[in-house]
Amino acid sequence: MSNSDDSSAGPRPRAGAVRLLTAAVFALAGLIFVTSFNTSKGTNIRTDASLLKLSDLIHERSQNNAQLEQSTAAVRSRVDALAERDDGSTKAEDAKLAALRTASGTDELSGKGLTVTLNDAPPNATARIPNVPEPQPNDLVIHQQDLQAVVNALWQGGAQGIQVMDQRLISTSAVRCVGNTLILQGRVYSPPYKVTAVGDPGALRKALGASPALQNYQLYVAAYGLGWKVDEHKELKLPGYSGTVDLHYAKPVDGSPTTPSSSSSASSGSGPTAR
Repeated sequence: MSNSDDSSAGPRPRAGAVRLLTAAVFALAGLIFVTSFNTSKGTNIRTDASLLKLSDLIHERSQNNAQLEQSTAAVRSRVDALAERDDGSTKAEDAKLAALRTASGTDELSGKGLTVTLNDAPPNATARIPNVPEPQPNDLVIHQQDLQAVVNALWQGGAQGIQVMDQRLISTSAVRCVGNTLILQGRVYSPPYKVTAVGDPGALRKALGASPALQNYQLYVAAYGLGWKVDEHKELKLPGYSGTVDLHYAKPVDGSPTTPSSSSSASSGSGPTAR
């Protein structure tokens, strides 16, 4: 048997040292708790602002955007008033400028036309016609493609101007939906959604009826009770677009003109296709 020491093994810690270290850790933890209590003075450190719901934040930003639009509109009116002063332009140039303003949607527009109203189905809706499956949640709400289909059909029907909810559409307007809410030019809207167009009511109705996407939507109206209403007006007044018209992000590539692309799908059969 050998009595040689193992130099690789260190001495075992004493029990007293372990107890002393444990007591120091608990003492430090207690000091931290006392300091936290004194800092908060016994109150909840979290504020209501930190618990603000995302929906409330979106609503607040939407109201801010509406106020900014009003401010922009006021400034634009002052600029227009200054531009109407005699600047040496000819009558032909003034007429060309007026035509451009009308086409761009920045001027007020009046005339006959119609309003299309889209709305969600009742949340407890069931199938209303035979051989149609019971609805899924997505079958009962308005989707982005439904609003886009209405807007596209009205343009194709010869609409001179279109307003969605309380905002005039221009060439850079984008109709987008997040969940069951519409986001249009920085503002948020909930159903029912109203799309108003100035133009020949007969031609506009015909274009709505000829749209394959809206033909499919009508199947959902009949099957599950989605909202659809068309009202004609002898006199409408659309406000001019009051937001910014500067393009901050979009630019042509290599100076090449770009053209928008669109796609549509026709539905067939007795039941609604997927939306």
